[in-house]
Amino acid sequence: MHLAVDPASAEPPFRQLKTQITEAVRREALTTGTRLPTVRKLAEEVGISTATAAKVYRELEEAGVLEGRGRSGTFVAAADLPHAVLARAA
Repeated sequence: MHLAVDPASAEPPFRQLKTQITEAVRREALTTGTRLPTVRKLAEEVGISTATAAKVYRELEEAGVLEGRGRSGTFVAAADLPHAVLARAA
């Protein structure tokens, strides 16, 4: 899966990434256990600050979409998330 930020969009980069990840999980393009890039790598790939990338992951972890496993990384939490959870996360 390729994540990207459109600098010309009226939507902030934070919201763009959060929506992209949530939609990828909903469509099952990202499946349970899929490891996401590190915060630093994501920030470099899409051209945002590490603080913004960390905020995206943190909020998706709080919503139950992603699961942080310490130094092991960040992973997709569960494939059977209710659509209501995914809608709230976006």
